[in-house]
Amino acid sequence: MSALPRKIRCAIYCRKSSEEGLGQSFNSLDAQRQACVSYIHSQRHQGWIVLDDHYDDGGYSGGTLQRPSLRRLIRDIEAGEIEAVICYRIDRLSRSLRDFTRLIDVFEDKGTSLVSITENFNTATSMGRLNLHMILTFAEYERELAGERIRDKFLASRKRGLWMGGHPVLGYGIWDRKLVVNETEAALVRHVFERFLQVGSATKLVRS
Repeated sequence: MSALPRKIRCAIYCRKSSEEGLGQSFNSLDAQRQACVSYIHSQRHQGWIVLDDHYDDGGYSGGTLQRPSLRRLIRDIEAGEIEAVICYRIDRLSRSLRDFTRLIDVFEDKGTSLVSITENFNTATSMGRLNLHMILTFAEYERELAGERIRDKFLASRKRGLWMGGHPVLGYGIWDRKLVVNETEAALVRHVFERFLQVGSATKLVRS
Protein backbone atom coordinates (compact mmCIF):
# COMPACT_ATOMS: atom_id res chain seq x y z
CA MET A 1 0.00 0.00 0.00
CA SER A 2 1.57 3.31 -1.15
CA ALA A 3 2.13 6.10 1.36
CA LEU A 4 -0.01 9.19 1.15
CA PRO A 5 1.78 12.22 -0.38
CA ARG A 6 2.94 14.98 1.93
CA LYS A 7 0.45 17.84 2.19
CA ILE A 8 1.60 20.94 0.31
CA ARG A 9 -0.21 24.05 1.51
CA CYS A 10 -0.75 26.34 -1.48
CA ALA A 11 -1.39 30.07 -1.21
CA ILE A 12 -2.86 31.87 -4.21
CA TYR A 13 -1.61 35.38 -4.99
CA CYS A 14 -3.61 37.65 -7.32
CA ARG A 15 -2.99 41.23 -8.44
CA LYS A 16 -4.57 43.83 -10.70
CA SER A 17 -2.80 47.12 -11.45
CA SER A 18 -5.90 49.31 -11.66
CA GLU A 19 -9.05 49.45 -9.54
CA GLU A 20 -11.24 49.49 -12.64
CA GLY A 21 -13.84 46.72 -12.54
CA LEU A 22 -13.02 45.54 -9.01
CA GLY A 23 -16.54 46.36 -7.89
CA GLN A 24 -18.02 43.80 -10.26
CA SER A 25 -19.45 40.57 -8.84
CA PHE A 26 -16.82 38.58 -10.76
CA ASN A 27 -13.68 40.59 -11.49
CA SER A 28 -10.14 39.95 -12.67
CA LEU A 29 -8.95 38.92 -9.21
CA ASP A 30 -11.78 36.39 -8.97
CA ALA A 31 -10.90 34.99 -12.40
CA GLN A 32 -7.24 34.61 -11.44
CA ARG A 33 -8.10 32.84 -8.20
CA GLN A 34 -10.60 30.52 -9.86
CA ALA A 35 -8.01 29.42 -12.43
CA CYS A 36 -5.42 28.84 -9.70
CA VAL A 37 -7.85 26.85 -7.55
CA SER A 38 -8.66 24.60 -10.50
CA TYR A 39 -4.96 24.02 -11.12
CA ILE A 40 -4.31 23.14 -7.47
CA HIS A 41 -7.22 20.69 -7.52
CA SER A 42 -5.64 19.01 -10.53
CA GLN A 43 -2.55 18.36 -8.39
CA ARG A 44 -4.38 16.73 -5.48
CA HIS A 45 -2.62 13.45 -6.19
CA GLN A 46 0.62 15.22 -5.22
CA GLY A 47 -0.85 16.41 -1.92
CA TRP A 48 -1.64 20.00 -2.97
CA ILE A 49 -4.33 21.76 -0.92
CA VAL A 50 -5.73 25.31 -1.22
CA LEU A 51 -5.36 27.63 1.75
CA ASP A 52 -8.52 29.61 2.56
CA ASP A 53 -6.69 32.95 2.97
CA HIS A 54 -7.03 35.31 0.02
CA TYR A 55 -3.89 37.24 -0.96
CA ASP A 56 -5.36 39.77 -3.39
CA ASP A 57 -3.92 43.20 -4.25
CA GLY A 58 -6.32 45.23 -6.37
CA GLY A 59 -5.10 48.57 -7.67
CA TYR A 60 -1.40 48.02 -6.96
CA SER A 61 1.51 48.18 -9.40
CA GLY A 62 3.79 45.20 -9.90
CA GLY A 63 6.78 47.54 -9.80
CA THR A 64 6.77 47.77 -5.98
CA LEU A 65 6.70 45.35 -3.06
CA GLN A 66 4.67 47.78 -0.94
CA ARG A 67 1.41 45.87 -1.32
CA PRO A 68 -0.61 44.84 1.75
CA SER A 69 -1.53 41.31 0.69
CA LEU A 70 1.95 40.62 -0.69
CA ARG A 71 3.53 41.69 2.59
CA ARG A 72 1.08 39.45 4.48
CA LEU A 73 1.99 36.60 2.12
CA ILE A 74 5.68 37.12 2.87
CA ARG A 75 5.03 37.10 6.62
CA ASP A 76 3.10 33.82 6.35
CA ILE A 77 5.90 32.28 4.26
CA GLU A 78 8.47 33.34 6.86
CA ALA A 79 6.25 31.80 9.54
CA GLY A 80 6.45 28.47 7.70
CA GLU A 81 2.73 28.33 6.89
CA ILE A 82 3.05 28.02 3.09
CA GLU A 83 4.83 25.41 0.96
CA ALA A 84 3.89 26.80 -2.46
CA VAL A 85 2.71 30.11 -3.93
CA ILE A 86 0.46 29.81 -6.98
CA CYS A 87 -0.14 32.73 -9.36
CA TYR A 88 -1.83 33.14 -12.72
CA ARG A 89 1.19 34.79 -14.32
CA ILE A 90 4.61 35.59 -12.94
CA ASP A 91 4.11 39.35 -13.49
CA ARG A 92 1.16 39.22 -11.05
CA LEU A 93 3.74 38.73 -8.31
CA SER A 94 6.26 41.30 -9.56
CA ARG A 95 7.40 43.14 -12.67
CA SER A 96 10.75 44.13 -11.22
CA LEU A 97 13.70 41.77 -11.62
CA ARG A 98 15.38 43.23 -8.52
CA ASP A 99 12.24 42.83 -6.38
CA PHE A 100 11.62 39.35 -7.69
CA THR A 101 15.11 38.31 -6.72
CA ARG A 102 14.35 39.44 -3.17
CA LEU A 103 11.13 37.44 -3.14
CA ILE A 104 12.83 34.31 -4.45
CA ASP A 105 15.45 34.62 -1.71
CA VAL A 106 12.62 34.53 0.87
CA PHE A 107 10.96 31.60 -0.89
CA GLU A 108 14.13 29.56 -1.14
CA ASP A 109 15.10 30.30 2.47
CA LYS A 110 11.81 28.77 3.63
CA GLY A 111 11.65 26.01 1.02
CA THR A 112 8.59 27.55 -0.64
CA SER A 113 8.14 26.93 -4.36
CA LEU A 114 6.58 29.34 -6.87
CA VAL A 115 4.21 28.11 -9.56
CA SER A 116 2.86 30.06 -12.55
CA ILE A 117 -0.09 28.18 -14.01
CA THR A 118 -0.10 29.87 -17.44
CA GLU A 119 3.65 29.84 -17.95
CA ASN A 120 3.89 26.24 -16.79
CA PHE A 121 6.82 26.31 -14.44
CA ASN A 122 7.58 25.41 -10.86
CA THR A 123 10.69 26.68 -9.05
CA ALA A 124 10.89 23.38 -7.22
CA THR A 125 12.72 22.12 -10.35
CA SER A 126 15.97 23.36 -11.89
CA MET A 127 14.25 23.89 -15.27
CA GLY A 128 11.56 25.92 -13.53
CA ARG A 129 14.16 28.19 -11.95
CA LEU A 130 15.84 28.70 -15.33
CA ASN A 131 12.51 29.57 -16.95
CA LEU A 132 11.76 31.98 -14.12
CA HIS A 133 14.91 34.01 -14.68
CA MET A 134 14.25 34.16 -18.43
CA ILE A 135 10.65 35.32 -17.91
CA LEU A 136 11.69 37.93 -15.35
CA THR A 137 14.33 39.36 -17.66
CA PHE A 138 11.76 39.85 -20.42
CA ALA A 139 9.17 41.21 -17.96
CA GLU A 140 11.65 43.84 -16.78
CA TYR A 141 12.46 44.71 -20.40
CA GLU A 142 8.74 45.06 -21.21
CA ARG A 143 8.18 47.34 -18.19
CA GLU A 144 11.11 49.59 -19.15
CA LEU A 145 9.95 49.66 -22.77
CA ALA A 146 6.46 50.74 -21.69
CA GLY A 147 7.98 53.54 -19.62
CA GLU A 148 10.02 54.73 -22.59
CA ARG A 149 6.91 54.75 -24.80
CA ILE A 150 5.04 56.88 -22.26
CA ARG A 151 7.93 59.35 -21.98
CA ASP A 152 8.19 59.59 -25.78
CA LYS A 153 4.45 60.23 -26.02
CA PHE A 154 4.64 63.01 -23.43
CA LEU A 155 7.59 64.62 -25.22
CA ALA A 156 5.85 64.50 -28.61
CA SER A 157 2.68 65.98 -27.10
CA ARG A 158 4.60 68.84 -25.49
CA LYS A 159 6.32 69.62 -28.78
CA ARG A 160 2.85 70.00 -30.30
CA GLY A 161 1.95 72.44 -27.55
CA LEU A 162 -0.42 70.07 -25.73
CA TRP A 163 -0.85 70.36 -21.98
CA MET A 164 0.01 67.07 -20.25
CA GLY A 165 -1.65 67.56 -16.88
CA GLY A 166 -1.29 69.40 -13.61
CA HIS A 167 -2.41 72.90 -12.61
CA PRO A 168 -1.61 75.65 -15.12
CA VAL A 169 0.41 78.61 -13.89
CA LEU A 170 -1.38 81.81 -12.88
CA GLY A 171 -2.42 83.73 -15.96
CA TYR A 172 -3.19 80.69 -18.10
CA GLY A 173 -6.03 78.22 -18.52
CA ILE A 174 -6.57 75.00 -20.47
CA TRP A 175 -8.62 74.88 -23.66
CA ASP A 176 -8.64 71.93 -26.04
CA ARG A 177 -5.58 70.54 -24.20
CA LYS A 178 -3.58 73.71 -24.84
CA LEU A 179 -2.48 76.59 -22.64
CA VAL A 180 -4.42 79.78 -23.35
CA VAL A 181 -4.21 83.16 -21.67
CA ASN A 182 -6.72 83.79 -18.90
CA GLU A 183 -7.24 87.52 -19.36
CA THR A 184 -8.53 88.10 -15.83
CA GLU A 185 -5.58 86.38 -14.19
CA ALA A 186 -3.15 87.79 -16.78
CA ALA A 187 -4.15 91.33 -15.85
CA LEU A 188 -3.32 90.57 -12.22
CA VAL A 189 0.07 89.11 -13.18
CA ARG A 190 0.93 92.17 -15.27
CA HIS A 191 -0.09 94.44 -12.40
CA VAL A 192 2.16 92.54 -9.97
CA PHE A 193 5.18 92.87 -12.27
CA GLU A 194 4.50 96.53 -12.94
CA ARG A 195 4.24 97.27 -9.20
CA PHE A 196 7.44 95.35 -8.55
CA LEU A 197 9.29 97.53 -11.04
CA GLN A 198 7.92 100.58 -9.28
CA VAL A 199 8.74 99.61 -5.67
CA GLY A 200 11.81 97.45 -6.41
CA SER A 201 11.14 94.97 -3.57
CA ALA A 202 8.96 91.92 -3.22
CA THR A 203 8.48 92.69 0.50
CA LYS A 204 7.28 96.22 -0.21
CA LEU A 205 5.08 94.86 -2.99
CA VAL A 206 3.32 92.48 -0.60
CA ARG A 207 2.84 95.21 2.01
CA SER A 208 1.46 97.63 -0.57
